[in-house]
Amino acid sequence: MLKVYKFRLYPTKSQITKMERTLDLCRWTYNQTLAYRKNAWENEGKSVSKYETN
Repeated sequence: MLKVYKFRLYPTKSQITKMERTLDLCRWTYNQTLAYRKNAWENEGKSVSKYETN
């Protein structure tokens, strides 16, 4: 039998700010990487692998 536990988090204002900043940085990094790969494909017809973007 599987059991599931749910926890509710109540972060402080400073923790919320840090979590939002972290998510913003992750979103920015993802979007920049996606734009790089898209531009490489459109301009050069070259596929850029995940390894190359890292």
